[in-house]
Amino acid sequence: MFVLGIQGSPRKKGNTGFLLSAFMDQARELGAITDVIEVAKKNVLPCKECLACEEKGLCPTDDDMKNKIYSLLWEADVIVTATPIFFYNTPAQLKAFIDRCQTLWARKYKLKLEDPGRKWRRGFLLAVGAARGKNLFEGVHLTIKYFLDAIGASFEGSLSYRQIENKGDMEKHPTVLKDVKEAANGLLKPFVGRKKILFASRENACRSQMASAFAQYVAGDKIETISGGTHPANRIDPMMVKAMANKGIDMAFRKPKSLEFAISNIQPDIAITMGCGEECSLIPEVQRDDWDLMDPAGKPIEGMRDVCDQIEKRVAKLISQL
Repeated sequence: MFVLGIQGSPRKKGNTGFLLSAFMDQARELGAITDVIEVAKKNVLPCKECLACEEKGLCPTDDDMKNKIYSLLWEADVIVTATPIFFYNTPAQLKAFIDRCQTLWARKYKLKLEDPGRKWRRGFLLAVGAARGKNLFEGVHLTIKYFLDAIGASFEGSLSYRQIENKGDMEKHPTVLKDVKEAANGLLKPFVGRKKILFASRENACRSQMASAFAQYVAGDKIETISGGTHPANRIDPMMVKAMANKGIDMAFRKPKSLEFAISNIQPDIAITMGCGEECSLIPEVQRDDWDLMDPAGKPIEGMRDVCDQIEKRVAKLISQL
């Protein structure tokens, strides 16, 4: 499982950072792969409200959101947003980050495309504020709830702490580590012990990407999938993206990965190759099958759709037998 943290505080090594670090430590103890986006250190420009995303499903602004962050958001099983309270909401840097997720909202609600991960992706909020008012967290709860909906995650709850102002206050809190442990265990429990499936091909730009997406779409949180290639391409095949869009499945922000990277992230129980045969010797000795599918790269869209249909049927059969 992949747990992504979003550190929304501009302060280095502050109370918000401590709270998120404690959560991610607990996630790793449960076997998660983790990563943290420190928003204040990223090149994230504010939304220009140009509405290009509602027409094309893509943001024209060339920054870290476009080049890396959208992909990370859709790779994650769990997204944990940590923020201090600035005037009853998030800091400006985090708000700009959230606003730029209008692109993902548009793909979901305007273009009617479905990211397979939305069937199981979970979101959680960690918030700290200096004041004690009973409405202190109402604004940020609403913001994070609709942010998570836009990126395809369910809002599973929060840990919120009042009267946290001076450096070290969070670390001194008497129940914080117990709170974090209980929250992390409850949030990540559905992902522990899932059967893991690896789909491997040469470039990880087409067939193995489709297989992984179909498996996620069909099985939801019952399995964990990853795909990789022996010679990963620079980008996924745009014709494959179109063929999958015809099925209503959104592949826009996926990126090819190496087989070594894929295997380092999960130890598969099942490995499926797409016809690359002898070049997949990196795969560990587990239950294996080779689907021996034609590589549709460079073929007309009809050939891509045919392979897409074959993979969909094979995946459905595979999942039914688990």
